[in-house]
Amino acid sequence: MKSFSFTTSLLLLLCVSLGHTSEAQQDSKSGRCHNTPGSAGYPSAAAWDAFNSSISGHLVDVVPSAKFCKSLPGGACTDAQWNSGVFRSTIPGAMDEVRRGYDLSPPSLCLRNGTTCGQGDVPIYSVEAETTADVQAAVKFASKHNLRLVVKSSGHDYLGRSTAPDSLLIRTSNFQNVSLTDAFFIGKKNMGSAVTFGSGLHANMLYQHTKANGKTVVAALAGTVSPAGGYLQGAGHSPLSPAFGLAADNALEYNVVVASGELLQVNSDSHPDLFFALRGGGAGSWGVIVSATVRTFPTFNATSSMIVLTAPNNTIASELATLHAQHIFDWDSVHAGHFFFFLKDSASATNPNAPTSLTLLMLMPHTTANRSTALLAPFLNASLAMPGVAVVSQAVESGDINDALFQADDGVGGNAAIGSRLIPQGTYRDSPEKAGAVYKKLLDGGTTSILAHIVAGGKVSENARIDSAVHPAWRTAKAHIIVSNAWDDSASLAEIHTLRKRFQTTQLPVLEELSGPNAGSYSNEADIEPHFQTTFFGPNYAKLSQIKRMHDPNDLFIVAAGVGSERWDEWGICRI
Repeated sequence: MKSFSFTTSLLLLLCVSLGHTSEAQQDSKSGRCHNTPGSAGYPSAAAWDAFNSSISGHLVDVVPSAKFCKSLPGGACTDAQWNSGVFRSTIPGAMDEVRRGYDLSPPSLCLRNGTTCGQGDVPIYSVEAETTADVQAAVKFASKHNLRLVVKSSGHDYLGRSTAPDSLLIRTSNFQNVSLTDAFFIGKKNMGSAVTFGSGLHANMLYQHTKANGKTVVAALAGTVSPAGGYLQGAGHSPLSPAFGLAADNALEYNVVVASGELLQVNSDSHPDLFFALRGGGAGSWGVIVSATVRTFPTFNATSSMIVLTAPNNTIASELATLHAQHIFDWDSVHAGHFFFFLKDSASATNPNAPTSLTLLMLMPHTTANRSTALLAPFLNASLAMPGVAVVSQAVESGDINDALFQADDGVGGNAAIGSRLIPQGTYRDSPEKAGAVYKKLLDGGTTSILAHIVAGGKVSENARIDSAVHPAWRTAKAHIIVSNAWDDSASLAEIHTLRKRFQTTQLPVLEELSGPNAGSYSNEADIEPHFQTTFFGPNYAKLSQIKRMHDPNDLFIVAAGVGSERWDEWGICRI
């Protein structure tokens, strides 16, 4: 991606304005809105050129990913490229999932290889930062010119927190540094073995480094997630969480550029209030993370199992959900992390007698293949005793934990809106039958995708005394359940907007029969919640608001459903 002529770009932007800027242009002089193209205070072409020179030409123009595809040799992205997290990580304006209207250019959709795409909800320019100084310069430039600022490491974000219309993007994908130590010190206190890595380093690369040094780390299962970015700020669940806690529980230090442009070393001794916020206080609200340091653990062997079953209808599928709930504690003795997915073909969504597939992915630390098979047998045998339930496939592999977690790429680029809730351990202990009843209602209501992450309990619960912004609901949870609503490229804008609202209007009341009312949710895999302060942050919100006012008094870092966002419109352009 190369630099560009700012004079030409500014003229083009003024010509293709999509309506995001009209209010901002009227109110930017009063300070109520950020400056946008056409505002009196928006930087001139000369100012942009000078800024670009000051960061060694690392400023580039940004286009929607669909429009980017048209610029490639041959004029198109292949299916493999469009659905690749690795490929999308090379595109400044690309996100990995469609949500909140990203890549929508009313009145038409901006589809892959499209020719009618406007700028949509994609930033105008990106600072492809290569040094901390680049980040600092960008933060100061945005603050000086009252620009909407967004930050992106890898773009794995369902809430659209790393994109916004008429904004300046800081992209940290070039921060790939990584180093390990057996003795990481905070002051004079030895915190033990740790790894420090840049905010652009993908999880798959991190696992390769830790394996080479005889270590492992709590990080994302998705290979192209950058763990030091929004993942860690949101809490960060992992298949290793039952054994070692959430990723945020294992964070030791951050290097972060805050709204003043200052680079801060943040840990339990230095800026402890910001250290509190960066561990679970939400992605994108606190500054630009340059690097993070987290604990490492001696590597070990683990067993990964995948079982795919099919149920003939919704009734049997719901009975499988109850059975799973009854067995959900079977694997606690080995601190297993696992994922439990019900998927139904969209063409048969409204047919209660159509088959549903169930996929069980299980990772058991320090466990042999034989032991893993024995631990899974009670659930599997009981499942196969149900009428019409059959095994579609079954596989077991053992090896180094880093290899088990490694994913070379991620399947992304889908069209989906999701919502989620944390489900308390007590529900499964006392009323496992509720799981079946809830799944039945969701499936009968046309839900085609119900994803359960069993990544809590164990060490996550034991870490309840850690003083961090992690939602307390994590400490009493057993599962994190996601309901997904997908659409094809052929869907109209009206259909998409209806699907985006579906979780709140029809599915959440059903899911709350399992989670209970006012339950917590994992902000990194969630819907835009109307009461996000409670749902994402719980009793921590008041403290987080105070920290926000201290370190970002002018709300430079505002994201959807993030701390302080109640003061701004949907895209953080104008105060409300």
